[in-house]
Amino acid sequence: MAGLQDSVQYLKGIGPAKAKLFEALGIHTIGDLLYHYPRAYEDRTRLLPIAKLEVDVPACFKAMVMNSPRTAHIRKGLELTKVTVADHSARLNLTFFNQRYVTEQLQYGREYIFYGAVSGDFVGYSMTNPVFESPDAPPVLTRRILPVYPLTAGLTNRAVTQAVAQALELCGPPPEILPREIRETYGVAPAEVAYRAIHLPRSQEDLEAARRRLVFEEFFVFSAALGLMRASRTVAPVAPYENLDLSPFYGALPFRLTGAQRRAIGEILGDFQKGVPMNRLLQGDVGSGKTMVAAAAAYCAVKNGKQAALMAPTEILAEQHFRSLAPLLEPLGISCVLLTGSMGAREKREAREALASGRAGFAVGTHALLSQATVFSGLDLVITDEQHRFGVSQRAGLSAKGIRPHILVMSATPIPRTLALLMYGDLEVSVLDELPPGRQKIDTFLVNESYRARLNGFVRKELQAGHQCYMVCPAIEEGEAGKSAQAWAETLGTAVFPEFSVGLLHGRMKGPEKEAVMGRFARGELQILVATTVIEVGVDVPNATLMVIEDADRFGLSQLHQLRGRVGRGQAKSYCILVSGNRNPDTQARLKALCKTTDGFRIAQEDLELRGPGDFFGQRQHGLPTFRAASLTMDMELLRQAQTAAVDWINRHGDEDTPEATALRERIGQLFREEDVAPN
Repeated sequence: MAGLQDSVQYLKGIGPAKAKLFEALGIHTIGDLLYHYPRAYEDRTRLLPIAKLEVDVPACFKAMVMNSPRTAHIRKGLELTKVTVADHSARLNLTFFNQRYVTEQLQYGREYIFYGAVSGDFVGYSMTNPVFESPDAPPVLTRRILPVYPLTAGLTNRAVTQAVAQALELCGPPPEILPREIRETYGVAPAEVAYRAIHLPRSQEDLEAARRRLVFEEFFVFSAALGLMRASRTVAPVAPYENLDLSPFYGALPFRLTGAQRRAIGEILGDFQKGVPMNRLLQGDVGSGKTMVAAAAAYCAVKNGKQAALMAPTEILAEQHFRSLAPLLEPLGISCVLLTGSMGAREKREAREALASGRAGFAVGTHALLSQATVFSGLDLVITDEQHRFGVSQRAGLSAKGIRPHILVMSATPIPRTLALLMYGDLEVSVLDELPPGRQKIDTFLVNESYRARLNGFVRKELQAGHQCYMVCPAIEEGEAGKSAQAWAETLGTAVFPEFSVGLLHGRMKGPEKEAVMGRFARGELQILVATTVIEVGVDVPNATLMVIEDADRFGLSQLHQLRGRVGRGQAKSYCILVSGNRNPDTQARLKALCKTTDGFRIAQEDLELRGPGDFFGQRQHGLPTFRAASLTMDMELLRQAQTAAVDWINRHGDEDTPEATALRERIGQLFREEDVAPN
């Protein structure tokens, strides 16, 4: 008998070639197949008379074949098979393209159930390529609610439907993970019922009950996982810090911290005294000063004889952090090292030796900090920047280099509370809700291509005033979706702004190349920097006053807000211009929402409601679980119920070894394996 871990090739009709198609959808095993839920459903249960069929509205009808189907060869590669069918209300002409087998399957004088959409006008109606089956055969294509699955090129919906039905027949649904008392308390269906109904629904009521169960299950699994993380943390005591004097650190700053920054630092110092490892999210809008809060935490850790490490998602951001923090901390007696993948072997070796020996107290780096070659003598504070770009396992990987270290995660992407509940449900939260004095308000405008000449004139005016400009494109090379950064940089440099220096920056460039380009832009040697979203975080050039974003409709609102935050860091007035030719009303509304406010949290909520969590960061980010059934914009009440149920279950039954508990732990392990990302 087949099991959920067996390859989909165990199923009849799936050989190596078709298995490759399933793999393109992330389906490797029978279990993966059963977790591949339909994206929509077609209700084919209702049979209409031909006379009641509506143009372009698919529907089922029962009709008799009125003549033998005839096939005509039109030209090479095109055959038409035509047949007339009728019921008590009307006749209808059917046409099949390149389906000669229809001449054998549709027999004169017999009735069939058809499904398709009529087309035509007062001259006459017809139907092209309807599906059909005998009324005596089991309902496969008609007389049922048909699931419509996410597909890939070469894989049909019928192939997936048949594979799922076969999988359910061979090995049944996944094991039950929800105890009976939880199912009864919250009114959710058993796994046996829900998994069959989501794939093979017999009614809309069955389908809704199945979806409710699977949404609850997804939220319950993730909430239980976070609860187990919290439980494991609270039973592991650590020594409180004794030296909490930050006056030397404050005295070394060339500016005064905001009240929000001091409040966040106070919350971190409180965590250092609790005797359990800190797990805290530091969340703030662009430019709110998170890095200085992190520096204060690192200073405190090192002054207590420990080591601290800050991990950034890109080399550019890691290098910028190092350049800003090392000059601040080293005069205070804290030795700092930088560790990135593109550094030379000798530089890496020296940095790692300093960390292993304890000579260096503070490390700034990228995924290179996770490698086996990197060893700390006393890592006690782990800081991750732009946390939504790291998975749970990556955070854990760096933490494993210490003994129950304190964790501080930073995010400049404002996250609505509903989403933060899931992404950071195991963390305490500090919010920087005030900007340092001097930050400029950035005026934002939406234009289309007809404004190009005026836009170019405005760019030229800003550059002639001695300022600099970012121009962001969604693609790197021509042929990719959206305007190409490479081609646009060449056009600007040769045809549009030949009198100014134009640079190019994108994610496929090597670390030293990126650093060289950013260095030239920061020093004012480049007036225009054409880039992809590699500049989304961390680049700080106070002289840049203008951000132009091409094909802005291809980015999420939160991502656009991040990009906008690269300007307005100096004393001069700054602007952000969104260029989009997309006339879709929803797209226009989304982009205009960004023009109306600079409040990152309002923008984030709008983005979540308009685009959904899957596109919240512009692409799938590894801190966010993949919800196959749940919607964070529709299912908040179920989220709250599942969180309550998960907390209650962990408190009362977390140590039990019932079949449900065993299956739940396996699902939790699977969840975190899916989020894993191999270090670079």
